[in-house]
Amino acid sequence: MDTLMNTYGTRTLTLVRGEGSRVWDDQGNSYIDAISGIAVCGLGHSHPAVTRALCDQAGTLLHVSNLYNIPPQRQLADLLCEHTGMERVFFSNSGAEANEAAIKLARKYGAAQGVERPAILVMENSFHGRTLATLSATGNKKAQEGFAPLVGGFIRVPYNDPEAVRAAAAQHANIVAILVEPVQGEGGVRVPTPGYLNQLREICDQNKWLLMLDEIQTGNGRTGRYFAFQHNGIQPDVLTTAKGLGNGVPIGACLARGQAAEVFQPGSHGSTFGGNPLACRAGIAVVETLLNDGLIARAAQMGDWLLEQFRERLKDDAKVVDIRGKGLMIGLELDRPCAELVAQARERELLINVTAGNTLRLLPPFILTEAEAEQLVSGVVELIRAF
Repeated sequence: MDTLMNTYGTRTLTLVRGEGSRVWDDQGNSYIDAISGIAVCGLGHSHPAVTRALCDQAGTLLHVSNLYNIPPQRQLADLLCEHTGMERVFFSNSGAEANEAAIKLARKYGAAQGVERPAILVMENSFHGRTLATLSATGNKKAQEGFAPLVGGFIRVPYNDPEAVRAAAAQHANIVAILVEPVQGEGGVRVPTPGYLNQLREICDQNKWLLMLDEIQTGNGRTGRYFAFQHNGIQPDVLTTAKGLGNGVPIGACLARGQAAEVFQPGSHGSTFGGNPLACRAGIAVVETLLNDGLIARAAQMGDWLLEQFRERLKDDAKVVDIRGKGLMIGLELDRPCAELVAQARERELLINVTAGNTLRLLPPFILTEAEAEQLVSGVVELIRAF
């Protein structure tokens, strides 16, 4: 009898080891991990800086309650605020938890403004997590199926449509915040028009709303800046991150500034494991490595090269609807469902992902070598041409 709940279906590949951009299965076969554990292992697998930090902290202090000062927690908070312009941080264990914190913060902010039944504006085709509140904020009916009644307090508009946001503002006096992804990952690697976030910032300022950016997938260098909002020269009120922050160690964070940074007070929110010494030491190692080794600039450069190569080599393939991305977050949209390409890619020693049914998603580690990048491009192009 299988003692695991069947949440991930039948899994046919068993991975037992990883190093750099590659992982190995239990038969000794190696693969380029072109999804990095779904935008998690930006530094690659078994990175020595993360390994050293974990081993050192595990032999010193694994866990204490948040009733006490935790030096690595404060150090990581300082680093994140320094490189984002945010002011305060609440640590959690995952992206969904970070978004839960943001949702609670927005509601409490609205209550303090005297707003009855505060609502958060969210987007179609978005993804914010699988807890009940974050699932309710998510714009994916398939993911929500069977979980009614969902949590109320969310108003949904099309993504990349500022006019729809303005129309919602005119219709709903109880909106207190916008929750949006700078690039929709699970929604198909949807990159908005360049000024979209700037217009959302303007609308929030006009209405005294909080601009809350879900950078769970786009953060920590993935798009070629430390956080994706930095491409736009704006500042959010609330920022959530996870995934790449721990390079495989579970950690999440909700950052805030201005009025939003003062909303949570003792008793407002909490976590048993959030901000534990082990996870925070991993986070510190990740942040320092990203900055000191120039990996964010490398993600930008490698992403540009990959997009250029895919567009050039697939320009005459009628199956390809669009090739888009930002940094090392790339989507190749086909004119038909293509989930079977995942298994076919393994035969070419590639681990890839398909999202939104017909979009091949690539999220390779920032340390991908030129030879590995060429293998990735060649393999994916061959897959699509033969499909």
